[in-house]
Amino acid sequence: MVAAVLAVVCVFGAVFAPWVAPHNPFDLATLELSNARLPPAWQAGGNPAFVFGTDDQGRDILSALMYGTRISLAVGLASVLLSVVVGVGLGLLAGFVGGWVDALLMRLCDVMLSFPAILVALLIAGVGRALFPNAHDTLAFGVLILSISLTGWVQYARTVRGSTLVERSKEYVQAARVTGVSSARIMRRHVLPNVLGPVMVLATIQVATAIITEATLSFLGVGAPPTSPSLGTLIRVGNDYLFSGEWWITVFPGAMLVVIALSVNLLGDWLRDALNPRLR
Repeated sequence: MVAAVLAVVCVFGAVFAPWVAPHNPFDLATLELSNARLPPAWQAGGNPAFVFGTDDQGRDILSALMYGTRISLAVGLASVLLSVVVGVGLGLLAGFVGGWVDALLMRLCDVMLSFPAILVALLIAGVGRALFPNAHDTLAFGVLILSISLTGWVQYARTVRGSTLVERSKEYVQAARVTGVSSARIMRRHVLPNVLGPVMVLATIQVATAIITEATLSFLGVGAPPTSPSLGTLIRVGNDYLFSGEWWITVFPGAMLVVIALSVNLLGDWLRDALNPRLR
């Protein structure tokens, strides 16, 4: 329940950031360089208007966290959605058709699993930025989502394939085949709804992994554009000032990243237990 409350608070602040954030970090007219690196309001010399302090450009950390969480959640959810669509489709095809299709797709999964996900994401994001150095932020986010999804689909494909191998040998599938129902219709109408349980659990947990991957790429400078205050970008900016005493610039974004990842993982564990009939 605590994880659910924290997740709801984070999502609410991210979705309604333009209305609930004290300041707009994208509005350059409201930024004052004289407000740069101000301590939190409860410290000596802190400005009451900046509860979590300000960064090197005078942006309110609390407002930047709301907008940064919005970006991180959007990238995480979009990459997981793309991974689910690709992975479920290929896993369903491999498990139901079998034969050389199954062998080919599973060898492709083995190849993808042999490369670290963060390394593949770094490669794709770096190549995308090299090919489109002056690309719009939307294209940069598209490259980021693609780079995270490129290895994320493998787990869904292997999970769905195993469940499909079990489902295709059951009586209702055999009865549908005898009555002349096409294989595509059987997969879509009968097998797919029965293999989505593990996918929902895996997708919930993978959202946290995707958010952490996005933060890692942004921290390394190949993720979100520098003008977009994602959590990884905020941590990277604050890291330059960590040892000079301005700890709040990096500590609060790091704490927000931990809270989001932990709450989503706990929700995924709860969903796994709720969907497991053996634990009821």
